[in-house]
Amino acid sequence: MLIQELKKRFETVYGAESEGVFFSPGRVNLIGEHIDYNGGMVLPVAINLGTYAVIKKRSDQRVNVISLNFEGLGVMSFELDKIMYDASLDWVNYPMGVLYTMQQEGYQTPFGFDMLFYGDLPNGAGLSSSASIEVLMATIANTYYELSLDGVALSKLCQKSENQFNGVNCGIMDQFSIAMGKEEHAVLLNCDTLAYKYVPANLGDYRIVIVNTNKKRGLVDSEYNLRRQECETAFVVLQSAFKNRKITSLCDLTPSEFLTVSEALPTESVYKRAYHAIVENHRTIKSKEALSDGNLVALGEWMYGSHESLSNYFEVSCKELDLVVKLSRKLRGVLGARMTGAGFGGCAIALVHKSHCDAYQQAIGEQYKIETGLEAAFYIAQISGGTARVE
Repeated sequence: MLIQELKKRFETVYGAESEGVFFSPGRVNLIGEHIDYNGGMVLPVAINLGTYAVIKKRSDQRVNVISLNFEGLGVMSFELDKIMYDASLDWVNYPMGVLYTMQQEGYQTPFGFDMLFYGDLPNGAGLSSSASIEVLMATIANTYYELSLDGVALSKLCQKSENQFNGVNCGIMDQFSIAMGKEEHAVLLNCDTLAYKYVPANLGDYRIVIVNTNKKRGLVDSEYNLRRQECETAFVVLQSAFKNRKITSLCDLTPSEFLTVSEALPTESVYKRAYHAIVENHRTIKSKEALSDGNLVALGEWMYGSHESLSNYFEVSCKELDLVVKLSRKLRGVLGARMTGAGFGGCAIALVHKSHCDAYQQAIGEQYKIETGLEAAFYIAQISGGTARVE
C-alpha cells in the first residue's frame, strides 16, 4: 500500500507516472561502536526502516527532488553540470553529493531525474538516514547510468561523498552495511581492510527493539573529532612500543597486549579511549561467535558491556541513553541493551523476547517519561537486505 501511495503522490507532484521505486535501509550496529575509524571489527545489520525513492528519468540535466518528510520545502532542483554544495538545499546535498562524486570519479551522468523521497527512519536518531539516502541515490544512478558498480564500490563512493562534499568525517560502516545488507544476516566488517563476512543472525523468538530517546544529539561533531584525535594519539604511542611487529591500527592490539604497554599513554582520557577501542573490538569478535552459535544470552551480555564502556571509557553516552539501558537490565525478557550510533542522544537497542515487547515498551516509556520528561519512541526492526529496486 505504501508504494502505491508514494506513486500516486509522485503523479500529483510531477504530473506524470513514475518509472521505478527503490528502497534503501537504515542500519543498526549490534556491537562495535566508535571503532570503525580505529581499524576494528563492527557487526551491523540493515533494517526494514529506511528511505524510498520514486523516480522518472528526464531528458535534460535537471534533477528535481521532493521529500514527504520535509514537504514544506517543496520541490528543490539542481543541474547536473553545475553541482556545488548549497546549504539552502538542506538534505538535498546528500544525493547531490553522490552525483558530484560520481562525476569526479569519471563516471558519466547524462540525464537527470524527477524524484520523490520518503523515509520512515527518525531523523538524527543515529540510524543512518543520511547514508541511507546516499546509497539510495548511488544505486539509482548505478542502475540508470548502467555503471555496473558493486556494493563495495558504491559504499566507498558514498563515504567519499559524505567526507568531502558534505564535510562529515565518517567511517565506512554505515554506507557499507546499507549497500551490502543481507536478510537475516549481520555483516562482520573489518573497517581497516573492508574484508567482510555474513553472519547468520537467527534471533529466534527475540526481536531488536529500537528505543529513540528523542534527546537531540548535541556536541556530536566536536566531541567526535576530539575522540578521534585521542585515539590517534594513543595509536602513535602504542605503535612505537611494539618493535617486533607492525601495528597498523589501535585494534591490531589484543586486550592483553594493551595492558603490557598502556602505562606509556600520556593522559587518563587517551588511556580510556584506547581501552574502549581495543576491548570493544574483542567484544565484537566474541559477539560474532555468540551469534553464530545461537548463544543470545552471551550476545546480550556483550551488548551490556559495550554500553558501559561507551559510557564510562569513551564517554559518548548521556543520562537518557544510560537510563534506557539501566531500566532494560531490570525487565524480564531482555537479554541485552546498548546505545547505538555516535551517542550524546539518539537511539538505544535492546534484544527482547517477542512475548515481552509490549510490556517492555510500556515499562520503559512510562519510567523514561517520569525521569526525563521526554517521550521515547519504539520501533521493532527486522533485519533487511541492502539497497535495491523494489518495483
